[in-house]
Amino acid sequence: MSAETISKIDRASSGGKLTTATVQNIKAWLSKDCMSQYHARIVELVDAEQWGQLDELFWTAIPFGTGGRRGPMGELGPASINDRTIAESAHGLACYLRESGVTEGGSAVITCDTRNKSMHFARLTATTFAAHGIKVYLFESHRATPALSFAVRKLGCDIGVMISASHNPPADNGFKAYWSNGGQVIPPHDKGIIAQVENADLIPSVDYAEAVASGRIEVVGATLDAQYIDEAVALSLSSNRDISAVFTPLHGVGETSIYRILQQLGFDRVDIFEDHRQPNGNFPNVPNHLPNPELPEVFDPVIDWIRETKHDADLILASDPDADRLGVMVRNIEGGFTLITGNQTGSLITDYLLNKRRDAGTLSSDDYVIETLVTTPLVKAVADEYGARTFNELLVGFKWIARTIEENGADHFVFGCEESIGFLAGDYCRDKDGAVGAVFILELAAELKAAGKTLLDHLDALYTRHGYHAEGQKSIYCTGPTGKAKIDGLMQTLRENPPAEFGSVRFVEVADYAAGTRTDIPGGDSIGTIDEPSGDLLIYKSDPNSPVRVQIAGRPSGTEPKIKFYFFCQSDLPNGGDLNQARVAGDCVMKEVQEALSTWANEQLDD
Repeated sequence: MSAETISKIDRASSGGKLTTATVQNIKAWLSKDCMSQYHARIVELVDAEQWGQLDELFWTAIPFGTGGRRGPMGELGPASINDRTIAESAHGLACYLRESGVTEGGSAVITCDTRNKSMHFARLTATTFAAHGIKVYLFESHRATPALSFAVRKLGCDIGVMISASHNPPADNGFKAYWSNGGQVIPPHDKGIIAQVENADLIPSVDYAEAVASGRIEVVGATLDAQYIDEAVALSLSSNRDISAVFTPLHGVGETSIYRILQQLGFDRVDIFEDHRQPNGNFPNVPNHLPNPELPEVFDPVIDWIRETKHDADLILASDPDADRLGVMVRNIEGGFTLITGNQTGSLITDYLLNKRRDAGTLSSDDYVIETLVTTPLVKAVADEYGARTFNELLVGFKWIARTIEENGADHFVFGCEESIGFLAGDYCRDKDGAVGAVFILELAAELKAAGKTLLDHLDALYTRHGYHAEGQKSIYCTGPTGKAKIDGLMQTLRENPPAEFGSVRFVEVADYAAGTRTDIPGGDSIGTIDEPSGDLLIYKSDPNSPVRVQIAGRPSGTEPKIKFYFFCQSDLPNGGDLNQARVAGDCVMKEVQEALSTWANEQLDD
């Protein structure tokens, strides 16, 4: 790199046009021979004084978060998903596999979703693995994330990779790494992979066509598809198919998994929404091009179509682009549609599965369900009613649910769920699967319909038995080079100066899963320790004797530039069981607390 280029970079830094980290990363790329293909373009951007663009491309290195590496695609730089960062990720995973004890050979399976450049990145990963002497099974085209997890287990592979950015905007993509159990990598594997990624220099590769011809890369598809679908179909617990629904894959892979499984099970009255059927990484017909089935607006085009065609749909189902998550809407008494949250869906399915076991006489006190620390307490309440166990002290991320299954065995595993519409049952895979949610929620809805009821009615029945549970979320985005510092600062304030109240709700305890402490509010005295899990998560709790008990969880996202808050309000049924009164009380407190926290957070960020 020339002295003139360095001088321009240093002047931009001293003038506040580039962050310190950006300058360090640019110089690192310019100083390495392995980055030579990018040198001319970097110099071109420096000469054109494109400081903003350079900052976006170089301000950080995309980390491994709760769902692997995920971020905006860019032409170069460690802060974007590009050929270099994907190849580094594959190289790091391959090197760590060798370090872990697989000294030669080994095998991997790779697939991708429908995002732009996903297949290109999948092939790049395949050629990198093949160059390391790893036998590669590459799916012929896009597939669902759970199909990847299934294939790792079925083929007995050492590792797997899913190229996907889940529900992120069209500009993003990502690299999700899987270990031999079919679950996403967890410590110590993730840290070992990261260390290898950071040390990456020259990355080996092979010609794709030559590797396929020689068998180093084997293209797979139909056989594994059929095996995966058969495993999912085998989970069915009811023969009732009298239910009408519309399914939208949101331009993703859902037709290859969810829709095929429903068809094979005989759900003949489930139609696919044609406007979202075509695989397309730009998600053209999805509102705001945001294919996240947690968002009510993604259902709007489907609802409009149902009204125009007078379709008799009882439900609307939507999967995200890699089909590992499922959103559900239910026709309400007014004839419109009500979104049920991941917490509500998870609670309904938990009750359905445990009830089926009780009716069949197979329910055991060894049976267990799994949820994370930010998933509804209603799941545990339902499990307790049936005498089943609950593992709920888990950090966010389905990889922790997968680990819990491995630790406790799959024989008595009933169901795993997380609030972000992720669900799993069975022993065929170790990641969430939108198909599981679709099968069970449709079967439950069909049985309820036969009794003249809906999922909403059954949800009210759960509330009557276990108290009303109001839940919500709030995400505060802090993007760009300064975003992480703002998020870290907000988390630090919550730790060091915990607010004693939000609105009229007073908090008496904060649990800090990073420090491993439970602290009294407002006194600040220690009231206990937390041995595990350990992670960047805070949970505030109100007085347990309050009529409406409140918990607020806060954590920085591992895949997006935001801090995410989770709200839980639980109210008992007063006067011998007045659900409406409990609902009004819970919803009122929920709204008040959400608004108060949003105001507080914005004030902190503005300081």
